[in-house]
Amino acid sequence: MRLRFTHATEFARHYERYLPFAVAVLLIPMGLLLIGPAPVLGVFVALLGLAGTAVGIHDLTQTQHALMRNYPLSSRMRYLLEHFRPEIRQYFVEDDHAETPFSREQRAVVYRRSKGIEGVRPFGTLCNVYSDGYEWLNHSMATTHLPDQDFRIRVGGPDCTRPYDSSVVNISGMSYGALSPNAIEALNRAAKAGGFAHTTGEGSISRYHRMGGDLVWQIGSGYFGCRDADGGFSAERFTEAAADEAVKMIEIKLSQGAKPGHGGILPGPKVTTAIAEARGVPVGVDCISPSSHSAFSTPRGLCSFIARLREMSGGKPVGIKMCVGHPWEWFALAKAFRETGIAPDFITVDGGEGGTGAAPVEFADHKGAPLRDGLMLVHNTLVGLGIRDRIKLVASAKIVTAFDICRISALGADGVNMARGFMFAIGCIQAQACHTGKCPTGITTQDPDRYRALVVPDKAVRAARFHAATMHALKEACESSGLRHPDQFTPHHLMIRTGPREVRSAASLYDWLQPGELVSGAVAHPAFAKYWHRAQVDSFAMTA
Repeated sequence: MRLRFTHATEFARHYERYLPFAVAVLLIPMGLLLIGPAPVLGVFVALLGLAGTAVGIHDLTQTQHALMRNYPLSSRMRYLLEHFRPEIRQYFVEDDHAETPFSREQRAVVYRRSKGIEGVRPFGTLCNVYSDGYEWLNHSMATTHLPDQDFRIRVGGPDCTRPYDSSVVNISGMSYGALSPNAIEALNRAAKAGGFAHTTGEGSISRYHRMGGDLVWQIGSGYFGCRDADGGFSAERFTEAAADEAVKMIEIKLSQGAKPGHGGILPGPKVTTAIAEARGVPVGVDCISPSSHSAFSTPRGLCSFIARLREMSGGKPVGIKMCVGHPWEWFALAKAFRETGIAPDFITVDGGEGGTGAAPVEFADHKGAPLRDGLMLVHNTLVGLGIRDRIKLVASAKIVTAFDICRISALGADGVNMARGFMFAIGCIQAQACHTGKCPTGITTQDPDRYRALVVPDKAVRAARFHAATMHALKEACESSGLRHPDQFTPHHLMIRTGPREVRSAASLYDWLQPGELVSGAVAHPAFAKYWHRAQVDSFAMTA
């Protein structure tokens, strides 16, 4: 008896993986027997059994998936749960502060402000204020009372004849091609209504960017909108496009750590007629950005290119956008700025935290310096060279709230660009389907059936309302700290908990260079001590 029981147990263990398939097979005769006393139920059970049996037979006979072959039918549950895992985690598992990549709290703030809903919180903070890394801004007993919230910065160095008074909060570069036409149009209409700027992304100026909003024309290595037949830079086409009154500034995109070049278009799709119109690329071909610029190859060459674009645009501000990579390459650029006397009017520092488009996991997770580290290196370098006052610094990466703006301002930024914050404002739900072309909200897709559901006037109002509410919160943050403008935040205002009984300001926690320190002599800062003297203005390579 014990032997038989053991054999039965082993048999059950061996064949239990076929149990769901066996149940499906048994449902067929059970359904047929039920047709007499309960016709509707019997037909339903029989059909359910037939469908399950058919799927089970397919699983047993297919040769692509070993799991499905060993576990017919039951393995389907695994694939189903895996498919819905991101949604299950986002809506039921993760806490309000888990940034994957944006937390529920961050998204909720944008949604509330874009809809004009009160954003106050009852009963105190949900943050653990005694955990390592917790940050806060010191407030003042001598508060200020500001007349308005329209904080501006003047962008334009000594060689710029047409400076631009920019809002401190603008829309970051998101190309038409990565975003749908309705999304681009809504953002540009919001920029017009709110009096802030809309960066085009490297995909150039499309018809959907021409809704009256101020534009920052971004030029990548593909030279879209100003390219010749061979894909090189065309001075004639640039001059023609830069003359547009909507174009307030020009931004040369050098690198973005989180995403290799796809021309600001989702990988895979061919160029459509509307995209071709904006970019000057033939219809039906792949749209790929080269890995580097062909108009220059050295730091000195970049300076000449900046001066050339500034002249051809009629004196408009010209800047660069980059994610900090090799420190000696950035140092080479900075040395070239000082040696040639030609510097960008602004530098947009992008963070390696990732952008709005799709990227390989290796790039998204492990390429490029995070925003704070990159920004502080750039800020320190310009201060150390004594040229910080002529170049505005714009921070761009995972910035959503007024605290984010104040914090990054304390670390050296003059203004910020937001991408995903404005995407949330027009309806993004962080489905993370941007790379599939099947965005459920119609924002990151070229499928008309999907993006037509995105109602432009309503979304434009929401984006403009989000900007206004953020600026109002920024105004209150400045007033409570006793300041009159966000650019008055310093590292002394930002406090960071480094242990259960230790708190330090950013001023004491990080190394900061003094004005002109790089010119006058040796620097103790480890990055400069190691790489500064190995950078050269005529090459991006590090000297021996």
